[in-house]
Amino acid sequence: MTPVEREFCDRVERIPAHGLGLSVDVYQPDLFELVDALNRRGLEYGYLEIFKAAPAALESVRHRLADTLLSYHAEGLWVTQPNPETLSPFHAELDETAEQLRILGSHWLNHECAAKQMAGYTFGTYLPALFTAASADVTADNIAQAQQRLDRTIPAQDGMAPLFLLETPPLTYIGFGDLNMAEFFHLVTDLTPCGVVLDIGHLWTVYRYTGEWRRRSLTAFLAEFLDAFPLERVVEIHMAGLAPHPSVPLEACPSGEMPLWPPLWIDAHGAPIPEVLSDMLAQVLEHKGLANLKGVALEVDTKPIEMIVEEFAEAHARFGPKIAHQARDWRERREGRDSIRASPARPARLACSTPAVGRLVEQYARYAQIVTGRAATGLPVLGQDASALPLYIEHYLPHEILEWGGAVREMFPETCQSLDHAGIALEGFVRFWFHEPRENDQAYDFFLLKIARFVEFVREMLPDSLVTAEREAQALREGYQAACEVVTSDR
Repeated sequence: MTPVEREFCDRVERIPAHGLGLSVDVYQPDLFELVDALNRRGLEYGYLEIFKAAPAALESVRHRLADTLLSYHAEGLWVTQPNPETLSPFHAELDETAEQLRILGSHWLNHECAAKQMAGYTFGTYLPALFTAASADVTADNIAQAQQRLDRTIPAQDGMAPLFLLETPPLTYIGFGDLNMAEFFHLVTDLTPCGVVLDIGHLWTVYRYTGEWRRRSLTAFLAEFLDAFPLERVVEIHMAGLAPHPSVPLEACPSGEMPLWPPLWIDAHGAPIPEVLSDMLAQVLEHKGLANLKGVALEVDTKPIEMIVEEFAEAHARFGPKIAHQARDWRERREGRDSIRASPARPARLACSTPAVGRLVEQYARYAQIVTGRAATGLPVLGQDASALPLYIEHYLPHEILEWGGAVREMFPETCQSLDHAGIALEGFVRFWFHEPRENDQAYDFFLLKIARFVEFVREMLPDSLVTAEREAQALREGYQAACEVVTSDR
């Protein structure tokens, strides 16, 4: 067992079994109505994984669910990026993360192996890491820095802070790099003692958008992936819904049954969980390499409560006993801790050199140019399948800027009416958003950024409406601040 593996074991054995739970947002749907609905059905949940929120909201959750095991889903720690401090205040974000972990009493923090900011550009949803060796080195180094800072800022009796978990990211139509996801995660876990979250739906998108569906069955793909992936590092499993994106026209979605032509599904937490994902989860839970699983969570933020309850009941009936067996308390395993499957022997690798980091910075700049339609080539494509990239550029990304996290027309109704009268198309805001990279020293908040950028857009395109835009922006900021401090009204 290597020192890295030994440290991971020391950390993971301190985490109790969490069982089958839910990954939720504190604001939508109403968290306490959801808990009441589960209780009325007699459905026992092992834990709730809470997404990043205002401290006051998390305090309310911790107070009202005092006996519930809570874990934490972080955001804004762009550990995949070679220069995270230039994109957002990385260390300040870590300190805020530490405070939220303390509030919840979480045993881990989970973060996507993806970013919403890169090369000076900001996005509303995640873009996965570049799957290259240099990117794996940088990601591992950033995680190590994050874990060390958490260890310093969250004093613990055993000297160890909550464990950093890196989640397998989704592919939204495209991915880039010369490694597959299993190889990339092996390189990261070779270098740092983090845990991993294996997301079943995200893995389906890898099968779909790397063209693997053309070469073999989903069962065969998953079996080979699991054998190659560092399953001994998997601490948590996620499963959410999949659905076509509302911006993609129906004619872009050819009909057909898997495996003849898989649908153009992407990660969608508000959508139903398709049966194919439940079958994938069953296959994962049977794998002998899954040695340190602590919890399985259905991701249900933005989903109707009635659907959540029914899907959780189905998952509880099908997987509850198996998960309880797999995620048993570490005390039952302590004597066998050295039986962890060792990673295959690998040549020693030096830390990523300065020239390599510089090259990675250039590659992420090219990445941003490709997905915004300003460059056609320049990076290796996962599976050499870029057939769905136009869907991202032409449909998904404009929808993200104009609709996701708040529709611009609903946010700025008076200003948009003035733009219409002046013959200024709102689609120009998308071009304005990405016309140049920008330095940023603020914590990531897509809603607040959208407000600020739209006011800038109006200042440039229609200065006569600037006063109106600023008035509407101020009202939006005040309402947003008030809403973030409250989970639900007390009953």
